[in-house]
Amino acid sequence: MATGWARDGAEQEQIDATVKDGIKRAQSRLPSGESLESCASCGARIPEARRQAIPGVRLCVACQEAEDKEQVSNAGYNRRGSKDSQLR
Repeated sequence: MATGWARDGAEQEQIDATVKDGIKRAQSRLPSGESLESCASCGARIPEARRQAIPGVRLCVACQEAEDKEQVSNAGYNRRGSKDSQLR
């Protein structure tokens, strides 16, 4: 329920907009184009099934997992702040 100067439904609209932005951001990071036959990082052969399943794939499974772990550790904090930081 919106209070103050916000109109009814404003909170849900903000939530929906945040979700849509997240989806667009994730989709923009997906590879596109023709898949490589060899990993761009280590040179290992990328299996045919992976190349067909993920258009534009550039990394083998091992290198992709390493990159994903690195991105998670560099993700940072929620831009709106955590509850703990707001309570201090």
